[in-house]
Amino acid sequence: MTTDIQQRIHEQVTNNDVVLYIKGTAKFPQCGYSANVVRILNALGVQNFLAVNVFDDPEMVPGLVKYASWPTLPQCYIRGEFVGGSDIMTEMYQSGELKQLLAGQVSAGE
Repeated sequence: MTTDIQQRIHEQVTNNDVVLYIKGTAKFPQCGYSANVVRILNALGVQNFLAVNVFDDPEMVPGLVKYASWPTLPQCYIRGEFVGGSDIMTEMYQSGELKQLLAGQVSAGE
């Protein structure tokens, strides 16, 4: 694994307000946990987020594990900060904390 992947991850999470590292795509997640985080963001009306398919680059998964010190996928970053995976996002969604954290990222109807 190179520092190049670390730099790419850093640029993605700092240049986009919301970034999801998932298995598959936002339109076609390839695991239940990835589908769950996409569903949560959609339910909150988040329309503009970067979804990175970890299957597109063999260095991505080990790079993410090292970058976040977090061993599992999906991984969500909001405004450059690591938020967590599916379970954490579910808890934050249910408590309303995620909606507050995403203030300004949801559609006008929310």
